[in-house]
Amino acid sequence: MSKKGRYRAILFDLDGTLTDPEEGITRSFQYALRHFGIEEQDPEKLRRVIGPPLLNSFIEYYGFSQIDALLAIDYYREYFSKTGIYENRVYPGIPQMLQQLKQAGKSIILATSKPHVYARQILQHFSLDSYVDFVSGSELDGTRNAKSEVIAYALQQTGFQASEAVMVGDRRHDVEGAIANGMDVIAVLFGYGTREELADAGATVFAQSPQQLTELILG
Repeated sequence: MSKKGRYRAILFDLDGTLTDPEEGITRSFQYALRHFGIEEQDPEKLRRVIGPPLLNSFIEYYGFSQIDALLAIDYYREYFSKTGIYENRVYPGIPQMLQQLKQAGKSIILATSKPHVYARQILQHFSLDSYVDFVSGSELDGTRNAKSEVIAYALQQTGFQASEAVMVGDRRHDVEGAIANGMDVIAVLFGYGTREELADAGATVFAQSPQQLTELILG
């Protein structure tokens, strides 16, 4: 990666990249599905919904109509906003990584498909908010649902050019969103996307750990 060490802004995904949200997301998803008479207990089927926009997951994996998917998101948030949001943990090494990047003068931007109101709560709950300069997320009404839109909004609001920023994420949506905006991307392998999924989406640079990620960014 020719520009490593010269990135001014680092855009991070949240779920599966900074934190492991499996318990909270899967329980919230199960809660929503039960309102439609669906009992989903398969861990693998539940893990696949971590990362992508919720609307996509309800439609793609469970055949919901647009209307039912939007209703399912409302049910999901009933559980998530009170309980699921805190059923989460920070990956080991993440605070140290963020501190190193800040000390190196990097701007840290959160770029998540999760509504920014929830993302900010999570950052504050885990004391990560002091490292983050800007939060770009979706709106509760579905605005900026696509990852490419989240990334574009982050760049627009912070004034960084795509050429001086890099996207870090664990799912194909992160990779595709970065490429759509003309950005470099580093795919992390400690989240929920497989190397195959990420490579098929266009990723060519991978990090096995937060420490390796730091080395790739700083050069």
